[in-house]
Amino acid sequence: MTTHYAGGCKHVHVTASAEPIDNHECHCNVCKSVTGQQHTHVAFFNYGDIKVDHPEKIKRSPFNAQNPSGPLEICQCTDCGAVLMLDDKQKRIRVAVPNVMGYDDAKFPKATYHAFWDETKGYPAPRDGRPVFSGLQPSFTWPTPA
Repeated sequence: MTTHYAGGCKHVHVTASAEPIDNHECHCNVCKSVTGQQHTHVAFFNYGDIKVDHPEKIKRSPFNAQNPSGPLEICQCTDCGAVLMLDDKQKRIRVAVPNVMGYDDAKFPKATYHAFWDETKGYPAPRDGRPVFSGLQPSFTWPTPA
């Protein structure tokens, strides 16, 4: 397996063997509450493209506290508490947040658009030339479960 990106912590190593299938700046309220950031660089990968070397050292919790039975789970290291990835219970995607999950953010491709922005957020729409959408980009299709 060729490693394109590596993250995680000293106890659990997370590696991506392919390029992201979606790469955006997320403005959703859940990302804001989890990261404390106004917007967050988020990369979606096909489920099988991200591997974890010690899955037995992962603690899982709901990504969205308002929807605890939703498909995404936050995966954290049981030894140090580091956030490792978001895991999709439906096995469609795995998600890296480079600047939060131990990756070198500078090695990731720049996010191509802004997702989940709306005018009720209380700040101006991004003006960096990248498209701004109220959800994921319209051409995004969810992968078939692994």
